[in-house]
Amino acid sequence: MRLSVDALLFDSDDTVVSMRLVARGAWRQWAESYGMTLEEVMARVPVHGRPASAIIADLMPADQVAKAVRRLEDAEVAGALAGNVTPVPGAADLIASLPADRWAVVTSGTRRVAEARLGQLGILPKVLVTVDDITHHKPHPEPFLLAAERLGVSPSRCAVVEDSPAGLASGRAAGMTTIALTTTQAADRLEADVTVKDLTAISAHVSQDGQLEITVG
Repeated sequence: MRLSVDALLFDSDDTVVSMRLVARGAWRQWAESYGMTLEEVMARVPVHGRPASAIIADLMPADQVAKAVRRLEDAEVAGALAGNVTPVPGAADLIASLPADRWAVVTSGTRRVAEARLGQLGILPKVLVTVDDITHHKPHPEPFLLAAERLGVSPSRCAVVEDSPAGLASGRAAGMTTIALTTTQAADRLEADVTVKDLTAISAHVSQDGQLEITVG
C-alpha cells in the first residue's frame, strides 16, 4: 500500500516505544501498593489505550485519584530512567527518515512519562500531544486533531500509526488514514486501513514535489 500524506502521527507505547513488560511492572507495583493484583485491575476495567487517570478513576474514590495517578507516574518514570525501554522494531529508522515537521507523537500518557520514555531512545518530537493537552482522550478524535493543528496540516492528509482499538478509532474519527501494528493485539481485533507487524513494514521519503510518500507492507 502506498500513501501520499502530509504527516505521520504515532502513538507512543508499543507503537514507537516497546513498553509492555515495563508498563506491566509499574502497574503491578502500583496495584499491589493499594492491595490489588494487576490481574484484578485488568479484570475490573478496560485498560488498553486509555489514560492512567481514567483507569484509576474507575477503581478508586475521586478524592484519591490524583495521588494514585502520581504514584503510578513516578513508577513509570523510574522504569524509563532505569533504561528499561527499547524501540519498537523499525522505529528509529523510520523516524530518522522523516522531517521534523512531518510527524508527531500522540499518546494517552502524561507528558512527564512520555518524555522520559521517548527521551531514553533519543526520540524528540517537535509536536508531542499528551493527555495533559486535551479535554477528551482516545477514542475521541481530539488528540489527533490537535496534533494536525500543531503541525499545520489538514487532518485528511494525515496517517495515524497505532496499536490499540481506541487509538485507531480516534484516528478514524479524525478523518485520517489508519495503520495498525500488531504489537499488542491480534490483527482481527484492529480496524484499520492497513495492518502490519511493526514499523519495519513502513518506509517514507519526501518526493520532489514535497509530498510525504509512505510505503506500507
